[in-house]
Amino acid sequence: MPLTFRLGTEDLSRCRFAVSPLCHTHEALRMLRRRGRHGYHRPWLRRTRDAVAGFDLRELWLFIPTGSGYTPDFLGAPPEVPYPSFQEELERMRATDPALAHEEMSRSLACTPGAVDSPLGRAALDDPAGAVRRLADLTERVWRTLLAPDWPRHRALLDADIAHRTRQLADGGLEALLSGLHPGIGWADDTLTLRTYPDHEDAQRADGRGVLLLPSVFVWPDVVSGFARPWQPTVIYPAHGMGGLRPAAPSDALARLLGRHRAAILTALDAPAATTALALRQGLAPSSVSAHLSTLRDAGLLTSHRQGHQVLYARTALGDAVVRGGRA
Repeated sequence: MPLTFRLGTEDLSRCRFAVSPLCHTHEALRMLRRRGRHGYHRPWLRRTRDAVAGFDLRELWLFIPTGSGYTPDFLGAPPEVPYPSFQEELERMRATDPALAHEEMSRSLACTPGAVDSPLGRAALDDPAGAVRRLADLTERVWRTLLAPDWPRHRALLDADIAHRTRQLADGGLEALLSGLHPGIGWADDTLTLRTYPDHEDAQRADGRGVLLLPSVFVWPDVVSGFARPWQPTVIYPAHGMGGLRPAAPSDALARLLGRHRAAILTALDAPAATTALALRQGLAPSSVSAHLSTLRDAGLLTSHRQGHQVLYARTALGDAVVRGGRA
């Protein structure tokens, strides 16, 4: 039997979207464990291979079982507000009740034979508060090293997905919105059905709080449901426009005009990005990317503006025209 959510009037009025950097981080970690299904993420995997090799992820892996096993919800609890910062979500994770952490970790460990009696499993259950601290510290390192550089680009994709879904809702109502989320999701007779997701006796059921819809870059090609109490029922689905994650190659003409690296950087800026993100995507040193960005900006092809602690670069109308002309 598939997993179903029967939505009453209160549920339908309280369905909402959100973007979660913390869920983004743990879906990326889950994706790292999947083999042969990386698709759109191969460039990211290549760029981060050395950094991933430098992490000791064994304790996190213990709670991210392969297959259909359960991952503790406190590792990526559904956000309470639409657009929390990573730091806000991390502090919420750090504040997890040790009793809840123990309950969720026990359930997760039971999915993997031998995990409960392993040294790491016993240590986590003997001191759940300490386990939460260690898992939060490791999650923060993963975010800052592997994901934060790409977050402006990924966030733009997630925002664009929500805008796309909102237009679907305006044009075709709830049926168009909910049935269009993923091929494995159906909507009929006020029931949201996850056809590729197994039913669970203890699954969280809609109870008037609605369903939280989380677009994700890293959940592709799956769809995931968050169902453990006390969290709001949640559906994590692949964001629309995932093809945009593959960096476009500059045209030969543009490469001859600007040089290969500058042409690649200009072509990659379909959405604003910071120097570090561009360096990872292009496989170049940040100092080299910074020099190329300055040249492109001085030529009127880019603009820059500060957002928080980083500077984002975006193409100007002239930069767009140059790239379009090179693709013609």
